[in-house]
Amino acid sequence: MDASSPSSLYTSTADASRAAFSLPVAATLPEVPTAVTAAWCLTVLADDIEAVQLQRLAEFIEANEWRPVALDILSAREDCRVLRIQLEGDIAFAAARLALLELAQTLGLELVLQAGGTQCAPKLACFDMDSTLIQAEVIDELAKIAGVGDQVAEITLSAMRGELDFQQSFRKRMGLLKGFTEASLAEIAPRIPIMPGAQRLLLALRALGCKTAILSGGFTYFANYLKNNHLAVDFVHANQLAFAEGALTGEVIDPIVDGARKALLLQEIAQQLDLSLDQVIAVGDGANDLPMLSLGALGIAFHAKPKVRAEAPQAIDGFGLDAALYLFGLNDRQIADLVGEAA
Repeated sequence: MDASSPSSLYTSTADASRAAFSLPVAATLPEVPTAVTAAWCLTVLADDIEAVQLQRLAEFIEANEWRPVALDILSAREDCRVLRIQLEGDIAFAAARLALLELAQTLGLELVLQAGGTQCAPKLACFDMDSTLIQAEVIDELAKIAGVGDQVAEITLSAMRGELDFQQSFRKRMGLLKGFTEASLAEIAPRIPIMPGAQRLLLALRALGCKTAILSGGFTYFANYLKNNHLAVDFVHANQLAFAEGALTGEVIDPIVDGARKALLLQEIAQQLDLSLDQVIAVGDGANDLPMLSLGALGIAFHAKPKVRAEAPQAIDGFGLDAALYLFGLNDRQIADLVGEAA
């Protein structure tokens, strides 16, 4: 199968993909992928894709009576292979998504299903911060320094797994941080590691004309630091820290940014920008992100907890945050152009 000639995935995908991956990237990636005309798109991501994996995927597709109409190679790098298969058929999204998650685990691939109409750049992208844009849960890092790390980490994990009410857990954690100094916060901020792919994704989104927002149950102190120093972010909504005499009071400033408020803020920003929700995407990793992940064109669980991965519309696990660009229908050549890299 090639990008312009629909045929049977079962009989030709493995051969076509195996041949394509043996070629240099410049020879396999067109300037622009095939236009999406099908009702559904299935994106396949892996460090490498073997013929036997594609054969098993083809058998699954045939067994479900889905009809592949186009195949595009979006990435053929050494450590990143991405295929996009356009599908027609009577696909019940919720059941298909769960079946594909199970199949992906069996095959050692990532399989992301989305409506064909969502294979385009969004106009607004909303992100969780902790463990999504950065490689840390800031409140846990503060707690370690304050000597209450184990207590706070356990509360955080319970909240992210959906076992505790977020607001209640947040108040308990903040109480344990009473006395933490503002000077210490200023020392910590520059040391927080950025999530791989975050800067590249946000730079590409800005080049595409997409507005971006941090909607975080973390703190404005750190979200604004990221916005001002590292990430192309337009809006910040997070929790404010209460200080007295240069130290945290342990109290909470309402309203707390929990899952419900994230969903509300996403809708308010979209309305402010005169956008419909089908022009918006959301990305997060925790249970408190699920309300906003269910609202837009795409709701991407990123390196997420099992509960979130099982419930979110889409999921990316084994790649950097910039892998989300493939779900917008972009190939490596287009992405390189957007961020000013050599193709």
